[in-house]
Amino acid sequence: MNTSTINRPQINAKIVHFGKLLKSVIAEEFDANVEQMDDPEDFRRYLDQQSLLTLPDIILIEVDDNKNCFDQIREIKKNPLLQGLIIVLLGIKEDRSWRKKALELKVNDYYTYPFPLEDFCERLNFLVKFKLIKPKLMELSQQVEVEYQTPFAKRAFDVVASGMALLVLFPLFIIVAILIRLESKGPVIYKSKRVGAGYRIFDFYKFRSMRSDADKMLDSIANLNQYANESDKKNGKAAFVKFKDDPRITKLGAFLRKTSIDELPQLINVFIGDMSLVGNRPLPLYEAEQLTTNEWSTRFLGPAGLTGLWQISKRGKKDMSETERKELDNYYADNYSILLDLKIILKTIPALIQKEEV
Repeated sequence: MNTSTINRPQINAKIVHFGKLLKSVIAEEFDANVEQMDDPEDFRRYLDQQSLLTLPDIILIEVDDNKNCFDQIREIKKNPLLQGLIIVLLGIKEDRSWRKKALELKVNDYYTYPFPLEDFCERLNFLVKFKLIKPKLMELSQQVEVEYQTPFAKRAFDVVASGMALLVLFPLFIIVAILIRLESKGPVIYKSKRVGAGYRIFDFYKFRSMRSDADKMLDSIANLNQYANESDKKNGKAAFVKFKDDPRITKLGAFLRKTSIDELPQLINVFIGDMSLVGNRPLPLYEAEQLTTNEWSTRFLGPAGLTGLWQISKRGKKDMSETERKELDNYYADNYSILLDLKIILKTIPALIQKEEV
């Protein structure tokens, strides 16, 4: 029996792949029901012939060497029968304009080759499951957003405290910004989408801690790839990459992360009302989408925060399980008060220096 087949990640979905450049990778690496196509007319006819009983779950479309890529997506989006299909774009060359168009067309995801196989398969499986729970999530989002409101005293404290902190720390902000620009080109502030109280999505600010050309460094650090000794190297190159200690983090970035200085721009989030000084950490979209059960959605009934019970309890320790962290979040959502906030703030400073990166 082929052991590589046994260890191959499973995708519980019917998949259609359109493209030529990654055809062999998809065929060799995915133990799933994948239908391959590389002719635009064949792909169009295939989609036209689908019915409710034959629809695929996921469509993988390559961007490189496919001038019709975005027209294909528009046609799929216009067809009422195909509108619910999961569309994931695959590229080899990183192109910001392509990503911008993909975002405008609301595709489900965009991956640039090479990418970690296990993460990719996990993401596809999640997209299929999330498609089923999305209506319930939207219902829950509306319900929670109506019920949640930051207490006036807490909001007033956040505005005053964060405003004073920004004023006092302004010189440090300037120094850090200059050092970041001197060490590597690129934006000083890194923005990512996070989910806060009531499932509200906002831009989350941090000082940039990675090189701006992180994607372009993949070839030069290929020897550090954990998959290098496990993958089939037909062309002398591993198909997927994963780094234990990511060398794309700058020296200054490592220091900023270690001291939590990279988190300071979140005081802006606090000041403008995206989050509070104390609360539950806002989550990346893919994590928040999974916490929709009654048991764990309670955390979103409390404010998102710059610091919280997790930071002062077991942050950086290996024995902090996901369940324990969720329970801390739920506890704070049910019991937060000004007195509890003050206790957490006082205990936050010694917790800022992490023993290990987590």
